[in-house]
Amino acid sequence: MAASTESETRVALFQSIGLNEQKARETLKNQDVTRLLETNINEARKFLPQENQITKPIGNLLYALATKSKQQIHHLHKYLIKYICEEKIKNDLQLTAAIQYLLTNPKEPIDQKALEENAGIGVTVTPEEIERTIEEIIKQNKTNLLEQRYDFPIGTLLGEARKRLPWADGKAVKAEMDVQLLDLLGPNDPSTKTTTQKQNTAKPSTTKAKPAAAAAANNDVQENGETHSYSDLSGEALNFHKPGENYKTEGYIMTPKTMDLLKEHLKKTGGKVVTRFPPEPNGILHIGHAKAINFNFGYAKANNGICYLRYDDTNPEKEEEKFFTGILDIVQWLGYKPYKITHASDHFDQLYEWAKELIRRGHAYVCHQKGEELKGYNVPESPWRNRPIQESLQLFEDMKYGKFAEGEATLRMKCVMEDGKLDPVAYRIKYAHHAKSGDKWCIYPTYDYTHCLNDSIENITHSLCTKEFQSRRSSYYWLCNALDLYCPVQWEFGRLNLQYTVTSKRKITKLILEGIVKDWDDPRLYTLTALRRRGFPPEAIILFCSRIGVTMSQTVLHPDMLDACVREVLNVTAPRVMVVTEPLKVTITNFPSGNPMELTVPNFPADESRGSHTIKFDSVIYIEKSDFNEKPAKDYKRLAPNQPCGLRHTGYIIMIQDIIRDSNNEPIELKVTCQKATDEGVSKPKGFIHWVSHPIECEIRLYDRLFFHSNPDDPKEVPGGFLTDINTNSLIINKNALADDGIKNAKPFDNFQFERVGFFSVDPDSTNDKMTSNREFRKSTDNGESIKDVQVRKDIEILSEHHTAARQTNGEMSSNEEDSDSTKTSNLDSYDNEGDDAGESQTQKWKVQFEIRKLSIESILERKARRHSYMKYIVQYPKIMKYLISDNPNSINIPLRYLEPFIKKHVNKKPNGRVYDQVNDQIQDIRRKYLRQCK
Repeated sequence: MAASTESETRVALFQSIGLNEQKARETLKNQDVTRLLETNINEARKFLPQENQITKPIGNLLYALATKSKQQIHHLHKYLIKYICEEKIKNDLQLTAAIQYLLTNPKEPIDQKALEENAGIGVTVTPEEIERTIEEIIKQNKTNLLEQRYDFPIGTLLGEARKRLPWADGKAVKAEMDVQLLDLLGPNDPSTKTTTQKQNTAKPSTTKAKPAAAAAANNDVQENGETHSYSDLSGEALNFHKPGENYKTEGYIMTPKTMDLLKEHLKKTGGKVVTRFPPEPNGILHIGHAKAINFNFGYAKANNGICYLRYDDTNPEKEEEKFFTGILDIVQWLGYKPYKITHASDHFDQLYEWAKELIRRGHAYVCHQKGEELKGYNVPESPWRNRPIQESLQLFEDMKYGKFAEGEATLRMKCVMEDGKLDPVAYRIKYAHHAKSGDKWCIYPTYDYTHCLNDSIENITHSLCTKEFQSRRSSYYWLCNALDLYCPVQWEFGRLNLQYTVTSKRKITKLILEGIVKDWDDPRLYTLTALRRRGFPPEAIILFCSRIGVTMSQTVLHPDMLDACVREVLNVTAPRVMVVTEPLKVTITNFPSGNPMELTVPNFPADESRGSHTIKFDSVIYIEKSDFNEKPAKDYKRLAPNQPCGLRHTGYIIMIQDIIRDSNNEPIELKVTCQKATDEGVSKPKGFIHWVSHPIECEIRLYDRLFFHSNPDDPKEVPGGFLTDINTNSLIINKNALADDGIKNAKPFDNFQFERVGFFSVDPDSTNDKMTSNREFRKSTDNGESIKDVQVRKDIEILSEHHTAARQTNGEMSSNEEDSDSTKTSNLDSYDNEGDDAGESQTQKWKVQFEIRKLSIESILERKARRHSYMKYIVQYPKIMKYLISDNPNSINIPLRYLEPFIKKHVNKKPNGRVYDQVNDQIQDIRRKYLRQCK
């Protein structure tokens, strides 16, 4: 009851200054603004003769001050409130400028003359001044205004007015501008446009830009594979403070020594941006770390600053030398060079001295509570919190010299964290050998104690960390200020997570121990060493991080988005070679030469200036088994008994002469004849296939997703735990592949595009006798069903039948359209099966460009059917779209009503109308974006 009365009193108070009831009640929801506005009102009454003298304009400015100001200048509000009550600050412009001045100069005494000059305090702009200024501006632009009328960029006129009258009311300026323009030009009537204007607004030319130019305009990958990291300064990074202006950041804590410490900090850094990437050396970096690396190093680079690589080596039990070297190796592989490599342990001596100083100042104490007692949020206050300072100093020294067992004593700091946890631990006892300091210490500082102090020592300007550290921000600021040290600003950003994987060190260790994966660099994992071994170029990972940007919310993405970035880089960097995965021997009986022919094959067929390699063409070659069919379908275009086929890069066509079979009547060798494709009377073959001669033996490893479900950690999706969700077919090894000479001298991690097969990378397991290659990702048009897609395929078939039947029933599909659809489908088959240069087919480009745009709906809707049966049809929709797109780019334009037979198959009643409309909107939006790409 008392709380209700207090709320009503505050509502009445806020209404008394001009806020309406709704606004007053909304304000109460924000305790900080409520408290500050109440203080502002009480302060204002000191400057006014009567309580009822707070007029609405003054009240609005007091409210604006409460909402716009930052904590570090709350103690200076008295100056601004005085100006507001004296009506020397009359509008938001002046108030905002005054706030900015105080943020830059927060130290008392305030230079009031400088404040008044910078904020226009006391300046009054009369209506006559506004009228006269606008008149002058229009007069200067009169000729162009009469010629262009309302097509003239009026914003430039308003911008000029703002320069001349910086403290004038914006609404008054705009109103005066409108009046004078109306007087000069008359009403804005389209019929009054001049002939020139009408010509300028005629229908734009429909001439299409050249494909190459269009591609270059939107291409983030250069010919050498380098990428444009265009988002280093996007999103929240645009709001970051400038070096030395830490105090302008929301929530930054000011002390009497802050400004002097900042001046000293600027002298040491020279005004540069200084960041750091501080991994713990107790595991290998994963894809989430790539975002942190890119952000820390990228932000420093974008601002001509520097970035440290600092190992947070405060947990000796879990640290190993291989992790130290592995982290540096990956940072350098990504293309970044640390300004300096440091360790938290470099400053153990200084950190120990500061801990003693903290005790002397009464901010820390030795505690004997057990670890179990400190867990949770409602932990009672330690019975040793107020023990004498000298006693804590002596006990802390005893801890250092090993007089306590592990867990018997800790050093705790007297502060409250943002999540409510009381007195975080600063030091604990660990009798463990340290990788760098050896056995010198048996007490080790915690992250909460070490992190901010190391940042201060290295003069970090922007301490960038993931969102889970937000709860530690208050202790970060408190500790630096408690010791009167330079205090950096902590900025948090959302973590990056991918579906269909786990990144926890504990879980990856379990996968290794269980023999499910081989090591931290197993290509089925999403550690950065694993992605490198799979063949992902570092430029693609940087491009991926740049594209997703930096947000404050956690990001969970489908791995196809990363694959799309990899494909984009490899399309311009991976040389093409021919590799036969399932060889079938072919003997050319009329080979035109007694010796092998040497052919020069371009590494990049679309740009032959980028190098070539030589291969041999002889009477014995090997082709894919799947490129020969004894009973071909009507639209089959490769080699068959009565159908010749071309051999890529040779200029020859081969025709079946005889088929040699094994005991099971399976073909094991083909006898063929050949003739030049340019000979007179020779018809152009329907298709060309790849081949190899005098080949190199090659082992191919085909990797698939390790987990069946998008979130193997989710107990709702995987009740038995992530180890029960393993895809046992996630690795298939083909030891019989044959490759041409193009990969002869390849080194580990070199990337190639195996023509008509996919992208592959040379594995470190390769030997002089046998090359080993890893497939980098599944083809988006794979005919195989890789992970539990059988039911989806059946649903797709049902939908396709209903779709075709509905269009025919409604007369929407003409015979020409049916022919057109089948032609386009077969053209796609031709791309996938006949060997068009990968990346050059326009259809394939459409698929790649569309890959990212369809991911948002997939990631939002995936797997919801398990919990909401009525959404099952939505879950299937992205998979259905993907199927239809891969077969026919035009068939995505399916009105939602055609889905009803499919929906009713899964749902007894019609879906919720709101959800139905929402899905329709999403699908249509994706369709529009897709069709724009097709054009």
